[in-house]
Amino acid sequence: MELFIEAIPTWSLGYLINSDATGLTDEEINLIDNWYKENKVTDISIVTEREGEWFPYFSHYPAFGLPAEVVDCHIMLSQ
Repeated sequence: MELFIEAIPTWSLGYLINSDATGLTDEEINLIDNWYKENKVTDISIVTEREGEWFPYFSHYPAFGLPAEVVDCHIMLSQ
């Protein structure tokens, strides 16, 4: 297992963490699913110092998709 920190778009967190696709288009769901499969992601969690505390920021280079508001997340990958 490998652990990385990636800038994940905030619009995708509901789907990635809670499997809630509410408000996402089929294209966005496919984009997330492809990224998840291609990188062999096994777990994702928001980087925080305290539970429930996270700090979104704008990134021109999120892990997937167009430039967006993102939050740093721990990404666990299988090898």
